[in-house]
This record gives sequence, structure tokens and C-alpha cells, in this order.
Amino acid sequence: MRTVDILAKKRDGGELSTEEIAFLISGYAAGNIPDYQISAWAMAVFFNGMTMKETAALTQAMLRSGAVIDLSGITGPFVDKHSTGGVGDKTSLILAPLVAALGIKVPMMSGRALGHTGGTLDKLESIPGYRTALSVDEFREILRRDGFAMTGQTAEIVPADRLLYALRDVTATVESIPLITASILSKKAAEGTEALVLDVKYGSGAFMKEAPLAKTLAQTLVDTGKALGLKVSALLTDMDEPLGNKVGNFLEVEEALDCLEGNGADDLMEVTFELAVAMAVLGGKAQTHSDARRLCEQTLESGKPKELFLQNVKSQGGDPQTLLEMRGKYRSPVSAIVYAQTDGYISRIDAWKIGSASVHLGVGRNRTEDAVCPTAGVEFFRKRGNKVKSGEAIMSVWARDEAGLNAALPQLAAAVEYAPDPPEHRGLTGEVIS
Repeated sequence: MRTVDILAKKRDGGELSTEEIAFLISGYAAGNIPDYQISAWAMAVFFNGMTMKETAALTQAMLRSGAVIDLSGITGPFVDKHSTGGVGDKTSLILAPLVAALGIKVPMMSGRALGHTGGTLDKLESIPGYRTALSVDEFREILRRDGFAMTGQTAEIVPADRLLYALRDVTATVESIPLITASILSKKAAEGTEALVLDVKYGSGAFMKEAPLAKTLAQTLVDTGKALGLKVSALLTDMDEPLGNKVGNFLEVEEALDCLEGNGADDLMEVTFELAVAMAVLGGKAQTHSDARRLCEQTLESGKPKELFLQNVKSQGGDPQTLLEMRGKYRSPVSAIVYAQTDGYISRIDAWKIGSASVHLGVGRNRTEDAVCPTAGVEFFRKRGNKVKSGEAIMSVWARDEAGLNAALPQLAAAVEYAPDPPEHRGLTGEVIS
């Protein structure tokens, strides 16, 4: 086979064979096919799409590019969760210990900031000493002991996705449904999970801006997961506005702790509980939505999820006491306040504008080699539905440097929309596809 022939076939809208897809992915993982050719293929996929057969073949090829974690010898059930990416979405940090406290093992392989969205690994690594580069043996032992483990991809686990994930970020191909599907499911199958709950987002701050497109992605993920032998449930959630009251790496760790202490923002807890319910049902801990919801609420109130979170911080190299002492203090010295521009009600805070401005602050990345700033971010004092007066503080902002702050401030101010009357209530969770 010749790579250029495969590129031409996909460019012209043809369906690639399983062998052609395997040739591309194995060659790229081995270093035999350069970035520029895979970039051309990714753009052709972006415009022409893939059939279900191609998507399943791509997922399998990426899965076979490396090792698969063997969880035999550890008592399950094993259920994971994955989000398609949002702004202020720290639900993984809350869900993992909450669901583990139900007696479900949560093997979680997460990613980094991609475009305007945050990354779970970057948030966890804002905790001094916390390690996400776990060996397979470490991952297994922490999962067995704590009930959940948080790791990133290694050179051994799905190396093709690690390479392609970074490439998609800088080639404007992040939003491709087949590429998203293969990326998510290859990692989840490789980590050894039996069941998977997907948080598929739509709205300004999501990669899928419209709900029908998000539903198409959800259905593709469910169907491809089924082909891999996984039990999959997908929940459509609204990401038109930031989730919770904080956006940033350490800031979101702090807010996750607030939630584990029973003090979470209503919007964040609405999404978190719905995802926890789906995980509890797939894990066999409850039969109905109402039973699962009651179980999750009681478990959170018990305090055990917070204990497991702090135990995991210690297991993965951090110091729980230091973390607790840093709350409210670990901030960049470069800061500012954004004030209301008029009297009225906040009718909307545009998630995409907040996420894009946060990249300037240092929360995310413009290039794959960029380092993120753990102390940068935004804290909201007022959000959708709150009545404000002109000049009232709406958010605090922290930046890596003055240049980033100055670039972000106009966009942050423009993200806040006002109306003379209060907006209607907006539910964040919608259709479930399973």
C-alpha cells in the first residue's frame, strides 16, 4: 500500500478498508508515516466523514497500536465516564470518588486541555506532587486500593491516539465525529473498563454546537462501543455556559472539593448526579433512576467520597494536607476584576468566550508543547439569572502574565450578556441514549 493512494481515496469520498486504516494507524504509531500525511488524512475525514464500519476499524486499529490494561484479579464492576469537553467541567474529579464509594471501580484514563476546553490531567497535576503518568502496575494497585485511579496515556497504551490527539488540536480537526469516537473508545477499551457513561455536550462551549449533531455523536459512540463489547450510555448535556463557579486548573480542584463536601453549585451538581446515576445503574448498584439518585446523594452526604479523593491524592504523589491548606490561596499574582456593564439580569455567559479567554490566561494551550498555568483562571460571583447593578463585580480573573490578562479581559467582559428581565430556567441534562 502507498499512503498517498489512501489519502486520495478518502479525499475523494471513498470508504477505506480495514486493512488500509490499519496500515495508516500502525505506520503513524511506528513513525513511518509523517505528521503532514496524517494531517491530510484527518482533514479528509473531517470533510467526508467515515462509515460505521470505518469508524469501528479505526477504533480497533488505535486500540491495537499498544497494550491493553489487564484488570483480572481486581474485583469489579468497572465503570468509567468520559466527557466530550467543556468549560468549567470538573465532573470527573467528583464522579470518580463518588462512584468508587458506591463499590464500583472507576479506571479513568483522561486527557489534557484541548483547544478552549480544560483537561482533567492538567487539573489534577495542579495539585503539587500529583502524578498522572502511572505504570500499569501502579494503575492496577491504586484502582484496587482506592476504588479509582486517574492516569494519562503512556507510550504503551494507545500510542496512536496520543499522537493523533495532539495533532487534531493544531490542525482544526477536533470536531470530527469519527475521530472523536475512535479517540474516546480506544482509550476506554484499553483501560479495561466494562461499561462507560458518556457526557456528550452541545452549545457554545462544546465541540458540537448544536444538539442534533451531539446526538449523532452520542449514537455513534454507543453503536461503536457496542461493537467493542462495552455497555455504553450517553447523556446529552448543555454546555452553552460554564459549568460551576470556577474555571481553571487548581480552581476547579477547589470546586470539586466543595462539591465533595456538599457545597457544590446547582448546575454542576445537576450534571454530576445524572452521570453518577447512569454509572450506578450500569454498575448494577441500582435498578431505577430514583433509587440510584437516592443512593448517590446519601453516599455524598456520608463524606466517604471526599475521604477517597484525598486518599487518591496521597496514592498518586500529592499531600492531602498541603492541598487543603492551599485552598483559596494558590493564585497567580496577576489578577483583575470584571464588573457589570449595566443594570439588569445576567441572561447568559458565553462558554466559548470564557474558554477562549482562559487560554490567554494560561488555563489551556495554543500549541501542544505549551505548558499550562495551574494558578490561572476565573471565579464567578454572579451567573445566569442573577440581578446585578452597573459596576458590580461579576468575576475575579487570574493570569499567567500581564499580556495574557490584557488579551483576555475584553473577551471575558463580552461573554456576559444582560437583559431587563430574568431568563427562563434552563435544564442542563437531556436525552439519554443507550
